[in-house]
This record gives sequence, C-alpha cells and structure tokens, in this order.
Amino acid sequence: MSEAFERKIYAARLQPHRSLTPRGFTVFILGFCLAQVILALPFLVMGAWPVAGFMGLDALALYIAFKISFRSARAYETLDLTPIELIHAKIGVRGHRREWRFNPGWVRLEQETHEEFGVQRLALASHGERIEIGAFLGPDQKAELARDLRKALALARQGPRFD
Repeated sequence: MSEAFERKIYAARLQPHRSLTPRGFTVFILGFCLAQVILALPFLVMGAWPVAGFMGLDALALYIAFKISFRSARAYETLDLTPIELIHAKIGVRGHRREWRFNPGWVRLEQETHEEFGVQRLALASHGERIEIGAFLGPDQKAELARDLRKALALARQGPRFD
C-alpha cells in the first residue's frame, strides 16, 4: 500500500489524569500512617485500643482506595487517523484491547455540550454504531480533543496527498 495512504494525520493517546505520582503516594501514605500512629497513642495509653484499631482500618482503606485508583489509570484509549481509516482502541486495565475502525468520510464526531459545564460527551458515530471517546476527560480536554479531531477528519476527507 502506498505511503500516502498509511501516513498518520492524527494520533492521540487518551488516559485518565492522576495528580499523585507513585513516589508522592508513598510519601503521603507514610505521612498519613505516621499521623495515625501519633494520634492513636493517647487512646492506647488510656486503654481504648479499639479506637487505634479503627484508625488503622482508616489507613488500610485509604491505601486500598489509592491502589484501585492507580490500577484504573492503566486503562487508556488511542485514536489513529490516516486518509483511509480512523482506528479507535480502548485498552483496559488488564491490557484487553477493543478496537473500532471507521471510514473518515463517513464517521461523525458527536458532541453533547451543557451551556454551563461545557462538553459533556464525545462520540464517534457511523452506520448506526456510536462509540463514546474520552469519557474520563474533563470538559476542557474534551473540547480540545473535539476541535483537533474535527480538523484532522477534515484533512482526511480531502484524501491522501501524493507528494
């Protein structure tokens, strides 16, 4: 196949934002556990050891919640657009890949916008099939994705360039 048909017009990797790095998580959880121990000591001295136990359960619950959050951050989506094909792939937490292929000439980018909150939902639609993209993105990120993808689809609809 000609290089003009395979040349990528647009490529994006969409993944959930996590503001806390693994190193930051370690520092935070150690600090939290240290604070829990310091706060639990007076209760242990007074003989109210169940309070200390429940404080330990709080630390364990927080640790588990962060681990689940970090695990869910391994999921991501990719968008690859060439003059003849748009490939959208969703890669799950366990690495399972689901892929959809669209003809750029027929695919529509549907956008639901709330006047106060911005872009709420983006979807690719073609031939009765509708796939939501970037569900985990914020309204501003969805608006930027929609703008960039619309421009790229317009370029793809012009057809391949043979330079």
